[in-house]
Amino acid sequence: MPRARAEDHGERRQAILDRAAELFARHGYDRASMAMIAEASQVSKALFYHYWKDKEELLFDVLAQHLRRLVEVARGTGDAAEPPRRRLEALAFRLLDAYRHADAVHQVQLNCMKLLSPARQEALKAMERELVAEAAVLVAALNADAARDRRLLVPLTMSFFAMLNWHHLWHREGRGLSRHDYARMAAALVAEGAAGAVATLREPQEAG
Repeated sequence: MPRARAEDHGERRQAILDRAAELFARHGYDRASMAMIAEASQVSKALFYHYWKDKEELLFDVLAQHLRRLVEVARGTGDAAEPPRRRLEALAFRLLDAYRHADAVHQVQLNCMKLLSPARQEALKAMERELVAEAAVLVAALNADAARDRRLLVPLTMSFFAMLNWHHLWHREGRGLSRHDYARMAAALVAEGAAGAVATLREPQEAG
């Protein structure tokens, strides 16, 4: 007869994932052992291996659960009847809110994804593409030229993410712009600055 799942299974598992992300970011993937993560999470090795069979599976899970959450955030942003600019603002804010305690995962995503098997890397990259595609729809709706030319749409969309993804490096809660105001600014730069950027890229480049 199978054992009943503990009521706190999901919370405990998430707590271990959060601790693993912190230790991978602080010590590096190679030096953060399963034993170290289990001890820091205050769980037994037996319970730890009940969740994950090895460290690569754990690393994949750390990144996958983060990216799944971001995709869910993007898909659930705003009413389809809302203007694209409003929806882009909402997307920017909800992503910044999701990033609020995700500094360690960001670092792990940048430094450790390449250590996974090609199949697992591709699974994560597919989630990243889903996230980018959600934003690209809104960017395209704000600029007809970008909508017609993927060579313009992709850089504009990735620039939007760059403004959000590196926000944690300099932002301090309670100082300067709030997350909400920064989200509005990022959306405005894309919405109102895209036309100028597209025009600039289409101008003949002067010989230097």
